[in-house]
Amino acid sequence: MRRLIRGVSRKAGSADGARAEPSAAEPAPPEAGARVLSIGAAAFHAGLDVVANPVLLVRQPGLRVVYANPAAEATFGVSRKGMVELTLPDLFGKSDELHNMLDTVVTRQFDVRRQDLILHPPLQDPIHVHVVIAALEAVSDTVVVEILPNEQKVRSDREERILDLTSANKELIRNLAHEIKNPLGGIRGAAQLLEFELPERSLREYTQVIIKESDRLQTLVDRLLEPHRHPHIVSSLNIHEVLERVRSVVLAEFPNGLEIVRDYDASLPELRGDMEQLIQAVLNIVHNAAQALADRIARGDAQIVLRTRIARQVTIAKRLFKLALDLHVIDNGPGIPEDIRERIFYPLVSGRDGGSGLGLTLAQTFVQQHEGLIECESRPGCTDFRILLPLH
Repeated sequence: MRRLIRGVSRKAGSADGARAEPSAAEPAPPEAGARVLSIGAAAFHAGLDVVANPVLLVRQPGLRVVYANPAAEATFGVSRKGMVELTLPDLFGKSDELHNMLDTVVTRQFDVRRQDLILHPPLQDPIHVHVVIAALEAVSDTVVVEILPNEQKVRSDREERILDLTSANKELIRNLAHEIKNPLGGIRGAAQLLEFELPERSLREYTQVIIKESDRLQTLVDRLLEPHRHPHIVSSLNIHEVLERVRSVVLAEFPNGLEIVRDYDASLPELRGDMEQLIQAVLNIVHNAAQALADRIARGDAQIVLRTRIARQVTIAKRLFKLALDLHVIDNGPGIPEDIRERIFYPLVSGRDGGSGLGLTLAQTFVQQHEGLIECESRPGCTDFRILLPLH
């Protein structure tokens, strides 16, 4: 696109003949905006129209859009004619970083600026983009803004961060569990011996508290170590058999007020995996969803959707897989509290009173042992856990 811009600028310069280019100290003539759209005539329009990424021509001052290509129309859901009547803040919300980039290019401090930004279009979710702003030599007050969607990079960075944290947490948990387990056995044994020596039976109530709490901690430690104890038994399996097992277990516990909807892709091939581990991973997620739906279950309108699809050309942990299972567990509950949303896969983090905070940690560990990944998007009324599993 930069070659196109340079070519267009040269055509504009030759078309203007001896007319001097406006300087920074000398205001551009009023017709400058109109000239932008006629620069290079059909070649200019055709060149920008075929660019795959959204491209805008923006005039400063005012940040007014004077041109938008078809890709911009498709990406932002606004007609090209409608965009020409808007400013950048109208399209993307107020962004000091974007405004600063435009100013430095218009004033020719830089010919080109590029930066990763998060834009906030009104009434839409924030979008992660890489913005490139380039100057037009022939028109001093107008710049070209190219917007490259950056979701894949953001997703890849998030995956890498999850994998690194999971690996570090796994090692920490194993070491911590062993450190707790050894003295725990001594505490329990000492409490039992003390109980036999107590002269009054009423005092045994206190030793029983020590013994029962030691047993509770022992159970917690065993659960922390569980993923590393059981062998990974791999066989061919149908993911819908896994989902049906999970569905029957959860509906047995919540027989009234909860609907679990099947949305299966029957054409999915079998995958290689450990059936028991996958049942436990999905069960932990679905059971958490059912518990989060307590209020809706009481009203009788709780719903969980189990959806399976094929995903193609999926990157997981920097590896590209041609095919992957794309499994979604979607509920219509209140959503995950914002303060723990980024930490839900950490051990001992729970959004529910009395929760152990281990269900999602174990689920992520089991799925990662299958070279997969669990992601989560949540807002009030819709929480979507996505499980990606490679199909070899």
